[in-house]
Amino acid sequence: MTISAAMVKALRERTGAGMMECKKALMEVNGDEEQAVELLRKKGEAKAEKKSGRIAAEGVIGFFQSDDGSVAALAEVNCETDFVAKEEAFKDFANRVARRAAEEAPADVEALMRMPFAADAASIEEARTALIAKLGENINVRRFAVLKAAAGGTVSSYLHGLRIGVLVETQGGRADLGRDLAMHVAASRPMCIRRDEVSADVVEKEKEIFRAQAQDSGKPPEIIEKMITGKINKFLNEITLLGQAFVKDPDQSVENLLKAEGADVVRMARFEVGEGIEKKVEDFAAEVKAQAEGA
Repeated sequence: MTISAAMVKALRERTGAGMMECKKALMEVNGDEEQAVELLRKKGEAKAEKKSGRIAAEGVIGFFQSDDGSVAALAEVNCETDFVAKEEAFKDFANRVARRAAEEAPADVEALMRMPFAADAASIEEARTALIAKLGENINVRRFAVLKAAAGGTVSSYLHGLRIGVLVETQGGRADLGRDLAMHVAASRPMCIRRDEVSADVVEKEKEIFRAQAQDSGKPPEIIEKMITGKINKFLNEITLLGQAFVKDPDQSVENLLKAEGADVVRMARFEVGEGIEKKVEDFAAEVKAQAEGA
């Protein structure tokens, strides 16, 4: 059977696969478009498995907020290169994942991936696999966060480009306080909101470091302990939202700002693309040399 350019074009538009792949698929199934779609999906899944081992440390932060502002979600979706991260199809996928997370509030990423991507029967995992086949890179949904405001509360957001996303749930205060706090969280990276949320292991580790630093000072043990206490207080102020100096007014802490506003921060979430992912550094010169020596 002769495979026309129009048939190839129609299949490519449906699947996003390459022209040659579409032509080969149509030839294998004697021009049946539905069978060709199924064949390309199978091949796409095989490609997705092959690509799943690649490090995906680029990407975007998907975002969704309900019309009434009461619910918002972030979703970090990773890919391999900044080039793919700029693709509209990739950005749309990330935002739709965030929307589905906000709508259903699944327990974890595994549950999220099993959910329908839209009104059709395809799951988010199936949509991810299809996108891998289309864009040619490993793509992962790494994490998500959903904040739903309690009665009288507000969920505010701030996006710094597509690489940093912040959600803050507040009670009380002026209308734009939540957004100011979200901008602060984006800039200052607090580990948590309050001191009592800091892990005891983290505090003890810092104490050991400060104690080791003070051993050579020659000061009496009781003075050393006071020094350690002072450094721990400074450390806790640096890593907790309430202890940090407010970025828009460094003369006051966030805690004092909230007291003045009669407000409270209930929860927060901050995502930055690729944080904590160890990127593989490619040495192409060494790779070419190794290939030449092995030839």
